[in-house]
Amino acid sequence: MFPISEWYILPAAFLLDLLLGDPAFIPHPICWMGNLISKAEEPFRRLKVPTVVAGGLFAGVMVLVVCAIATAVMALASLLHADLARVVEILMIWFAISTRSLKEAALAVADALRLGGLEAARQKVGMIVGRDTSELDEQGVLKAAVETVAENLVDGVISPLFFAAIGGAPLAMAYKMINTLDSMVGYRNEKYIDFGKVSARVDDVANFIPARLSVFCVAVANYGISRRWKEILTAAWRDGRNHLSPNAGFPEASFAAALEVTMGGPSVYFGKVVDKPYICEEHKDNPYVAFTVDKACRLMVWSAAVSLFGAMTLAHLMNMVA
Repeated sequence: MFPISEWYILPAAFLLDLLLGDPAFIPHPICWMGNLISKAEEPFRRLKVPTVVAGGLFAGVMVLVVCAIATAVMALASLLHADLARVVEILMIWFAISTRSLKEAALAVADALRLGGLEAARQKVGMIVGRDTSELDEQGVLKAAVETVAENLVDGVISPLFFAAIGGAPLAMAYKMINTLDSMVGYRNEKYIDFGKVSARVDDVANFIPARLSVFCVAVANYGISRRWKEILTAAWRDGRNHLSPNAGFPEASFAAALEVTMGGPSVYFGKVVDKPYICEEHKDNPYVAFTVDKACRLMVWSAAVSLFGAMTLAHLMNMVA
């Protein structure tokens, strides 16, 4: 691992993401990870071991391969020049963060609803959620977009920064492989219920601490916006476990309290209705409007900025220990 040695590494990566997002003209490591997962899945499925074991070996090898490659790249860059190593680390951490792309994807849903109507909004939200969007009404479309913003604050910002602070770019890249595995094979359907079980559980473990840290990030950020923070801590403590995921309920409860809306409830995944508990049900009479998505994105960006300062502090502490 390469602990972050310069204070500006994390903010530089964060600012690059805010300014540039994920430019289409730059090959993205997450796409490479996805291609590797797709190509390696079938060979591991053919192993003469139980499917759960094959899936566990698959997940372990994928994560180790990415971590090894990132470590080798950092080592080579360090041998060539210390400044080159710093540039490479900034770039890798930039690729691990997705603040701007998350914001743009969510705002595209609200814009589609304003300009193109419900069907256009369904298509846009279908690109960022794993549920069936064909029957969603306007409220369902907007709620799905806001829930995605809340949940992906952890996956797309807080967790990558957390692992980068602990182990530099290689650990951030390893986390992104864990997260990509979960998004591709960590489903509870017939095809992946066994093969993807380890991938899903590893993702749960990796996000356990960052998901809970997200509550404090949202509370601090929302205090700067509306001076309300106690409601967020109360809602997260009360409803953070009202979710099928052990982690997603905490950022969702934080956002629901800050925006004064209700999240959760029944949703359709792969043709089956999944009855999820409600989060912040006391706000069920407050409707979602397009501006709710705008507010959620603003809260997400400020929460991401708070998490950046937390990660910088953690990186400093790690260097002191080292």
